[in-house]
Amino acid sequence: MSGSPGSDRSVADRQPSGRFELVPIRRLRPHEEVDPEKLQEVEREIRQAGEVREPVLVADSTYVILNGHHRVEALRRLGVLRVPAWVVDYGHPSVVVDPYPGSSFPEPPTKEDILRRAREGRLYPPKTSRHRLTFSLPERITRLDELR
Repeated sequence: MSGSPGSDRSVADRQPSGRFELVPIRRLRPHEEVDPEKLQEVEREIRQAGEVREPVLVADSTYVILNGHHRVEALRRLGVLRVPAWVVDYGHPSVVVDPYPGSSFPEPPTKEDILRRAREGRLYPPKTSRHRLTFSLPERITRLDELR
């Protein structure tokens, strides 16, 4: 089979990838709550720096936040319209869900659980899961004035 769009290549056969987007903040969907103290700290850091030093990580097509809930909420409080994000193929095996260190959940939720909870608005407690990529994305710093 060829690698053209519409071919029957399996998800695992596709190359992992991420694309950078300035995503409208209203489009992002959380799957975890935020910790109020951590939120204040992140908001203060972003305000003082005048930039977002790391884009959030979101699932393609659903725009569920995989990593960066506190950054998104801090940016919302700062009144931005867009959020810097790496959009990744959530179905690809290169996107891995682990339990967050110290989480009270013995097993991390599955990708399907995360998408369902986000869709239903039934959020997990803060820092329940940790998403990681088995491939690298470049550093990308975004100034706050680019997000207004």
